[in-house]
Amino acid sequence: MKLPCITMLATLLLTMPAAAQLQITPPAATPSAPAEKQKPKPPAPAKKDAAPAPKPSSSPKPSPSPKPATVIPAPPSDDPNVDLVFGAYQRGQYKTAFELATVRAQAGDPKAMTMLGELYSNAMGIRRDYVKAAEWYKRAADAGDREAMFALAMLRISGRGGPVDKSEAVRLMASAAKLGEPKAAYNLALLYLDGQTLPQDVRRSAELLRQAADAGLPEAQYALATFYKEGTGVPKDPERAVRLLQAASLADNVDAEVEYAIAMFNGTGTPKNQPAAVALLRKASRQGSAIAQNRLAWVLINGVGTPVDKIEGFKWHLVAKTAGKGDPELDKQLSELPADDRAKAEAAARKWLGSK
Repeated sequence: MKLPCITMLATLLLTMPAAAQLQITPPAATPSAPAEKQKPKPPAPAKKDAAPAPKPSSSPKPSPSPKPATVIPAPPSDDPNVDLVFGAYQRGQYKTAFELATVRAQAGDPKAMTMLGELYSNAMGIRRDYVKAAEWYKRAADAGDREAMFALAMLRISGRGGPVDKSEAVRLMASAAKLGEPKAAYNLALLYLDGQTLPQDVRRSAELLRQAADAGLPEAQYALATFYKEGTGVPKDPERAVRLLQAASLADNVDAEVEYAIAMFNGTGTPKNQPAAVALLRKASRQGSAIAQNRLAWVLINGVGTPVDKIEGFKWHLVAKTAGKGDPELDKQLSELPADDRAKAEAAARKWLGSK
């Protein structure tokens, strides 16, 4: 059995340092027939009122409801006062961090200014105030802090702390990307790919994704893998795509884990290793990926790359089904399962869903 591949979609990164939500949609699958190879599709601009369920596409789509950026300031320097600010923040002592950062910011420290922007933006130790957050981010950005530039860009693109200003957001992102902020490069790449805020330019998008991927951003590694897989803005290169998926997978990017598992299962761009693929599908399934749960159900029920375990397999089928990843063929097989085994699978699924 060859596992069908899935189409990968990246979503605009709107929070930092949290990972972007990356959505994937599988084509219809059968347990025995290999997936048909799909021709690369040109990226399609995202619509403002896109439906919640993504359609197969090679184009990352920005969320229509941006959230405020959150910023983890850079690691502390040798200055003991800076250590105190950062240490208080890391321990969750936000009021203390606010008091210490205020003193440092008034003395002209850009990192402390960025810290104040973070605290105001996310109501940490102080009442949320996007206007003040934007003011502090701007002061830090004007002083050359790349994290503040990115955070302020996120406020500008969402209209928090001031009117929506996409032109300024793009300018700030570009400046932050030039200074080596990988999340800014990633977001800018998606804007170039989306073609709404900026003219669509898939090559420029690929360049920016490569910059962010080289800096170790898992979301960028995953998105760039899609480019190499489909030949979008870069020459098609399955082997390089798999290396990027592996890197993102090692950083616990769940969607990359699923794609990398499928590549190993089928031997696409990497030596076939079905036991390792199944193990990775198990990991992604436990992390809540409905795609992984559906694929794991197939291999367990059919005993490919792993011993047959129909009760466990149908458990994952039922769990995936609750997330909208139903499968009529597996439903049919479940109905043919002996009543005792079916009851065990249903009980296992309920137990899993109840423990979440």
